[in-house]
Amino acid sequence: QVQLVESGGGLVQAGGSLRLSCVASGSISRINSVGWYRQVPGKQRELVARAIINNSTKYSDSVKGRFTISRDNAKNTVYLQMTNLRPEDTAVYYCYVDLREGLGVLKPYWGQGTQVTVSS
Repeated sequence: QVQLVESGGGLVQAGGSLRLSCVASGSISRINSVGWYRQVPGKQRELVARAIINNSTKYSDSVKGRFTISRDNAKNTVYLQMTNLRPEDTAVYYCYVDLREGLGVLKPYWGQGTQVTVSS
């Protein structure tokens, strides 16, 4: 199992920046990928950014060029650097990891979520 603790959310004006952090503990060596998702009330949770163990990354089109996902393996921490924030980025942001469980099975884990609010 793995435990995820997020921090760094808050209120920021449009055009501003925030950095989200997610500290992982537990079965760190079995992590296959890490990522950030976000959700607004009444909508499905959507992918923001994802980094796979081979260091390939994927971003949603809406955040490309503005958000950057990174990892500090020494600190077991995943970051999401968000710049040029827009009101439509307002959401609860969730840290995500999936663990290799054997036989090709990947098990997802989620953090508790952190609110990001961008004012216009």
